Amino acid sequence: MDNKIKSEFKKYTIILLSVGLGCVMLAAALTAYVDPFFHYHAPLEGFPYEIDNQLTQNPGMAKHFDYDSVILGSSMTVNFNTDLFADEMGLNTIKLSYSGAYPRDISNIERIIFDSHPDTKVVFLGIDVFTYSSATDETKFPLPEYLYDSNNINDISYLLNRDVLMDYIVRPAFDPDPTDLAHVYSSWWTDEYYNINYVMPAYMQEFRSRERIPGEQEKPRDYFKEAICDNMEENILPYIREHPDTRFVVFYPPYSILFWNDMIDDHRLEATLYEYELISEMLGAYDNVDIYFFADEEKIITDLNNYADYTHYHPRYNDYMTRCFATGVNRCRDGGDVMRHIENMRRIVDEYDFEALLKGW
Repeated sequence: MDNKIKSEFKKYTIILLSVGLGCVMLAAALTAYVDPFFHYHAPLEGFPYEIDNQLTQNPGMAKHFDYDSVILGSSMTVNFNTDLFADEMGLNTIKLSYSGAYPRDISNIERIIFDSHPDTKVVFLGIDVFTYSSATDETKFPLPEYLYDSNNINDISYLLNRDVLMDYIVRPAFDPDPTDLAHVYSSWWTDEYYNINYVMPAYMQEFRSRERIPGEQEKPRDYFKEAICDNMEENILPYIREHPDTRFVVFYPPYSILFWNDMIDDHRLEATLYEYELISEMLGAYDNVDIYFFADEEKIITDLNNYADYTHYHPRYNDYMTRCFATGVNRCRDGGDVMRHIENMRRIVDEYDFEALLKGW
């Protein structure tokens, strides 16, 4: 009797283990087949993919999507409409933004872009100068390395991931609402959030809570020079040098006047203006680079009804910048143009009545 029980137990244990292993293999096979992060192949026709995770989905999109041009940068780039790039410039453009992107984030995705699409025509790169003083290997968020490297062994973290299976395969299959690629990663703010009455209370709460060092001196003009040069040389310029047939359209976004109040409050106004100068000088050495300067668009940056917070502008200004790229408006022809924009930015800051603005809130 004991032997019979043992035999039955062994049989059912094997059955349970086999069923469990089968379920695991089925889940892995389903993930590989649908491939919601596009790690192995392009999207399946007809599947309602949910694309909402820049960190995990950008590398696969860079490898397997069809495009000839790409938009790179921080959240300053998420509201570009790629359909407009097709209408205005005839480009098949993909958006691969990283919110809060550091230069190393840009480098990581450019490596994948040029490995898989070496004939990319145009890279539209938004530069947030204040991130270029970071460490050269610093990323905004820890990378899921298994999606960025060529090691298939660590793909188990993707293939047997419950969240991937449930959130990116099962849920979209039963609640189909495919992502509009033209507006992928677009911010959640609707029109009513772009107004001074939404921006100022949140800004003032943060501004009043800051710790300040009594008697702190203005940072030297070249305070960030070494870090910027290191980041440019390690993370940005190699791709420009190695791909002379690709045009790099580099642009400086129009942050609101509140950003510049922060620069004054942090004693780094001149150091920040010099960041624009230095980065532009380094980029200007290459014939395949165009520089567009939007940071000193006075009518935009001084009207806080154009913003949802101190830096994020209304999507209509993404459309405006796209049309500038198409027509050449605001393109800096030489270093003199860059310096005129920088001097204009300094004038705007010098003349602006920050005290009156802040006192009203």
